[in-house]
Amino acid sequence: MTSKKNNEQTTPEEMTSTPTSNDISPNNDTSASAEIANDVRPASSDTEKAPHSNTQPEQKRGSKLSIIAIVIALLGTGGLAYQMQQQSSHYQAQIAALQNQLQQTQSSLTQQMNQVKADTAQQASSTLHKAEVELAQQQKSIESLQLAMADVKGRRPNDWLLAEADYLVKLAGRKLFLEHDATSATHLMESADQRIATLNDPSFVPLRKAMASDITKLKTIPIIDRDGLVMRLTALQQQVDQLPLANAILPEAKAVEKTEVSEDISNWQDNLLTSLKDFSENFITFRTRDGNVIPLLSPEQHFYLKENIKAKLETAIKAVYLEQNELYTIALTTAESWSESFFNLDDNAVKEFNRSLKQLSQQNVQVAYPMKLETQNQLADVIRERLRRDVTTLTSTEDKQ
Repeated sequence: MTSKKNNEQTTPEEMTSTPTSNDISPNNDTSASAEIANDVRPASSDTEKAPHSNTQPEQKRGSKLSIIAIVIALLGTGGLAYQMQQQSSHYQAQIAALQNQLQQTQSSLTQQMNQVKADTAQQASSTLHKAEVELAQQQKSIESLQLAMADVKGRRPNDWLLAEADYLVKLAGRKLFLEHDATSATHLMESADQRIATLNDPSFVPLRKAMASDITKLKTIPIIDRDGLVMRLTALQQQVDQLPLANAILPEAKAVEKTEVSEDISNWQDNLLTSLKDFSENFITFRTRDGNVIPLLSPEQHFYLKENIKAKLETAIKAVYLEQNELYTIALTTAESWSESFFNLDDNAVKEFNRSLKQLSQQNVQVAYPMKLETQNQLADVIRERLRRDVTTLTSTEDKQ
């Protein structure tokens, strides 16, 4: 009996020893159930072999093992549920943080949009106000100019004479500096002076002095008949093809003394030779010349000569319009030199051609023009001052009203 009790006491203690932390963890549930199954199976086999009196302790031991297994299963399920609850709370914290960040971002964007809208509205309002102010100023200026024009049209008709004088002076400057037409510029300045004189205004005396000075300068400019020069040069160009060339230039022959037949009978031989020589000279004459001989030009050289002379005359025509006196003189002098060298100087056409070239080469085609007309600036200042005075008077009248 004592041995049985000892066995019963030792066996339950061994079976009911506290499990380790590895046996309680949820991952070891399967191994714990397997151990319980292994412990139960030998017990059933022992009961078959043991006597009937040992069945109750074995049943108690099996119930304890089943309780332990249930406790282990509950502990594993509780650990798993706790772990899932921890993860769920962690995810909820992250979601709450993200929602908070999203709300802050939306709030920041809303504030920025509101600020941008406010700035844009303020800038648009400022620009609109500035445009309205400028428009009002321009409207006032237009009204002032309209009043000034109405005053000029209605109450100051003589001012149109001043405007006509200004136009004539500007046209005279254009004729002088662009077209080099001093004659037309002089007539235009005289017409402008007549307009100023018609106004009969003593304040225009300095202006009329400047106009008189300019008119005097214009009248001292030498008048060059450019059209006449060009037409004469063109006529000489057309005459070049009809000019005859010079013949071959031979040196002077030696003087030959004529032998006379003597009356002496003893000189009958000399007289006979003299008679035969005089008779033969009626058919053939021999003369001897010593010196260089200048031959005639070939047809090709003759053509080039005429074309070169025409080109020099064309250069002179261009120099007339460009007022280049040096180029004009060189071209005509060269053409004259070629004409004297290769054309027949005994022909009247060649003589007249060379005389015309020499006469035209002495013509001056360059003129010194004044740098500016003093009347232009003074007249512009007078018109500007009068217009400013009229506008100032109209503005002060409006302010009083």
